Amino acid sequence: MSLSNLQRQVLHVTGAVGMPKTESAAATISNINPHVQVVQHRTRLTAENADEIIGAYDIVLDGCDNFETRYLVNATCSRLRRPLVSAALGRWEGQLSVFRPWLGGPCYQCLFPEAPPPGTVAPCSEAGVLGAIAGIMGAMQAAEALKLITGAGEPLDGRLLLYDALTGESRTIRLSKREDCPICFPDSG
Repeated sequence: MSLSNLQRQVLHVTGAVGMPKTESAAATISNINPHVQVVQHRTRLTAENADEIIGAYDIVLDGCDNFETRYLVNATCSRLRRPLVSAALGRWEGQLSVFRPWLGGPCYQCLFPEAPPPGTVAPCSEAGVLGAIAGIMGAMQAAEALKLITGAGEPLDGRLLLYDALTGESRTIRLSKREDCPICFPDSG
């Protein structure tokens, strides 16, 4: 955990600086509710360990900060048929969707077929992110997961919710499967 991350990390406190994020998050969650079991994975997600890690869970909430990991999580969730609740942040905005391509909708790679060229998207450490955006998108992501667990409401399958904190507006756009998607149509290439 680094000091520069604290303004957008609701699970971490100043005293946790230097501590692994998994350990800091587990400690905070335990302080909130000691009956919650936290399983820590103190490793980077790789093609070699993704099936084992992701396969142990029923739903995956992705808030990672790089495209390589997002594509790996998407491919693994699609292959293992694990619902993926994906949230992303920008300076003043956020986006959220649910991906379950085996039900007929698109996957993450249908939405973003290729990662942007290196250097075209500034990392949070350079561009900055309004700390409240992380909380807003995290709460929305949790709501989507609870909808999936309980069967309540209408999850964001096939739709992308865009939130703009500068205008206070949100909108939802429809997403489509791409026929050239290597995840949804692996034999198309």
